[in-house]
Amino acid sequence: MIERPRIALLSNPRSTGNIAQLPRIREYCAEHPDIFHYEVEHAWQIGEAMRTIARVRPKVLAINGGDGTVQAALTELYNGDHFGAERPPVAVLPSGKTNLIALDLGARGDPIEALERLIELARGDLKSATVPRELIALRSGSSDRPVIGMFLGGAGLADTMLYCREKIYPLGLPNGLSHALTGLALLAKIILRMKSSLLPPDLRPMAVSMSETGGMISGRYSLLAVTTLEKLLLSVELAGERRGALKFLAIEETASSMFRAFFASLAGKLGRSKVRGVHFEETDEITIEGESSKLILDGETFSAELGSPINLRSATPLSFVKLAA
Repeated sequence: MIERPRIALLSNPRSTGNIAQLPRIREYCAEHPDIFHYEVEHAWQIGEAMRTIARVRPKVLAINGGDGTVQAALTELYNGDHFGAERPPVAVLPSGKTNLIALDLGARGDPIEALERLIELARGDLKSATVPRELIALRSGSSDRPVIGMFLGGAGLADTMLYCREKIYPLGLPNGLSHALTGLALLAKIILRMKSSLLPPDLRPMAVSMSETGGMISGRYSLLAVTTLEKLLLSVELAGERRGALKFLAIEETASSMFRAFFASLAGKLGRSKVRGVHFEETDEITIEGESSKLILDGETFSAELGSPINLRSATPLSFVKLAA
């Protein structure tokens, strides 16, 4: 009797981090019957991928791609009824240009090593290695189908992410150097107040309301982020009395606010005490309006408009596998 695969691996060959690694991953999967490997090149193919994977009934669903691939898979897993009430826990391999979700779950280094660790875990009782993770459900316009993710960037952060994606990544530089150049461009824009078409665009005003706490802020922000991840940015842990699943952080556009936020994070005060020019909230619902203000949820770009806001709510948690030993 042939034993069903314990792991279903969903790969995106177009993910930048996979270009070099995918041949090794294909070879490894071919040698290990524990793994059912399914590849997609477009987001619209993920629905069919999930229907096929559900027939395999894996013990774990592993995702091999950047945060955008993870977001598309989570959206289909959350909205579709492919697995019924028994959705498999999700593991995220370290691959792609951005890996905030993978890093939060302890996946670092070589994806083959992560697969080896995952096979080891799947052969035993997975319960000790699984953790629930809250999710963000994003709704825009009249669509009833929410987009599911774990990290949203807006304001100057989204502009900078798009600048890096559209202006710096095409240069073909290593990731570390690309991110360093992007950081220098951001500092030149905000701190030195330099004006140039070669730098990220000017910040646009935004209005943000917290439906449950009744709080509302408006202005221009160098950084706006909403997340359910344990760590937000630069490995900073946001802590404090829990009031909601969505952690919200906004830093006003002034250089002094950025410096205060930076030193507060070093001192472990970010999210724990009041910092002038820095806004932190925990809530279960957030509404964002702006003048064509860009928001990026795990790689997918949305636009918050006046009269057509973006709504974020906490979604039912899913189980994830922590790959850290």
